[in-house]
Amino acid sequence: MTDTINGDPRVLATEAALAFIREIQKDHPDILFHQSGGCCDGSSPMCYPADDYIVGDNDVKLGEIGGVPVYISASQFDVWKHTQLIIDVVPGRGGMFSLDNGRERRFLTRSRLFSGGEACAIPLRG
Repeated sequence: MTDTINGDPRVLATEAALAFIREIQKDHPDILFHQSGGCCDGSSPMCYPADDYIVGDNDVKLGEIGGVPVYISASQFDVWKHTQLIIDVVPGRGGMFSLDNGRERRFLTRSRLFSGGEACAIPLRG
């Protein structure tokens, strides 16, 4: 699995998200994201201290945003493999255990489908 499809990253962040990441890193320098798929957090990207979250054997690293790794479960990756994830920031409260909670802003995942040519280049899990 590659971090890009025909040069396009599988995950990227808006400038607002990158600024919010830097703000969080003032309190927690070493962080990571895991794209949630749980019922309570919907599809929010969850931000954790890197030493508080154990990346599982079935997690897939999508890439990095602002030098911060972004993971997704293998089962979710199989569903979203044709999609580029765009991490953004909106007003609201973050997930209960996510580092954006209590900051009156939260991370949000937007997406776009890779085009036909891009999708053809996506390696399938085997």
